[in-house]
Amino acid sequence: MDRITFHHDTVLSDVHMLLPNARHLMTRLNGVGQPVFISRFRIMPDGERQDRKDPGKRLKEVQERNKSNEDVDKDTKVAHVKDEEEGGEGNEPFLDEDGDFDITRRPRTNPNEDRDVVCPVILKQSDPELEQEEEDADDEDDKSLSNIIRIEHTMATTLEDVGKQVWRGALFLADFILSKPLLFRGATVLELGAGTGLTSVITATVAKTVYCTDVGEDLLSMCKRNVTLNRHMIEPTGGDVRVRLLDWLQYDLCTDADMEFGWTEEEVANLYDNTKIIIAADVCYDDDLTDGLFRTLYRLCSNFPHTCSIFISIEKRMNFTLRHLDVSCDAYNHFHHCLSQLQDLEDERCSFRVEQLPSNFAQFLLYERIEQLELWKITATPLPPEQNRSDSEPSSS
Repeated sequence: MDRITFHHDTVLSDVHMLLPNARHLMTRLNGVGQPVFISRFRIMPDGERQDRKDPGKRLKEVQERNKSNEDVDKDTKVAHVKDEEEGGEGNEPFLDEDGDFDITRRPRTNPNEDRDVVCPVILKQSDPELEQEEEDADDEDDKSLSNIIRIEHTMATTLEDVGKQVWRGALFLADFILSKPLLFRGATVLELGAGTGLTSVITATVAKTVYCTDVGEDLLSMCKRNVTLNRHMIEPTGGDVRVRLLDWLQYDLCTDADMEFGWTEEEVANLYDNTKIIIAADVCYDDDLTDGLFRTLYRLCSNFPHTCSIFISIEKRMNFTLRHLDVSCDAYNHFHHCLSQLQDLEDERCSFRVEQLPSNFAQFLLYERIEQLELWKITATPLPPEQNRSDSEPSSS
């Protein structure tokens, strides 16, 4: 692969672009030829953590570290403007001997500073033994860094593969989970549309069992690898993450024993008997998939014998559309419409209550928490059998 090509339908997450000092290393090509990176996310200690009443405040603090360099650039620009003013408006531009513009380059901040030599790397099939050695070395390195999460991901994909990227909604939901450990402690949790599995890994640090689900063998393999990369965080708490296939457009769970990410009959029974919490992070960007998500939620919750809490994070994205000739939020509007439909649903098996939760809980992970990030809670409550029978039986009077 000579270079990464961006097409008109390429989608990029801005999580990494807003963290220029973070560590992102390219490790391999995945099964479909996409470059895979590994990034480290640190859970901030108490001394650095604070309530997020000011969205983006933590990011501003990080950006201020480079303020001195910005001041140097500003002084250079002021000097340049001053030279132009002294020269007058009527001055001719400087030309070189060929008649081209002769532009004065801005001096480097540290002209004597040595730069790292950049060498091209030819991508090839990795050596399993070397790969294992690197993984073991990383494990040893991270044993003393119990607050570091390592996630494999891509940087740019088509819309169909956006689950392979890291999105703010996953970090936002992870913050909520870390801020409510008692709510998730010892619980069986199902994540829908888990993507890279970041939120499932965070959840497993407090929950008992996490079913990390999505579709696509390549994506599920990435999820499984991320779970392995973060054993140092999951195992000490006794958590268990199981990566499984769950397609919102299919009715039944896959129990094919030959499928790597299929379900066992025992897991299916455990899912329906014990799942008290369902989570989903930033998965409502396509109307058909959103419809599939809500059908899946209804199908699952209407078969649960107990109350289930559903937490969905979403980023309200503004887009200019030719249809409206204005800025609109079509995906968000459709999501909101589905919430209303679910709450108004008259069903004999369960009822649904929808509420938006406050977003000022503590921030544990470093990212830009913008005001467009929202967290919604759906409470699914099964109706008593007596009520079902009384509703279906005709009145004797």
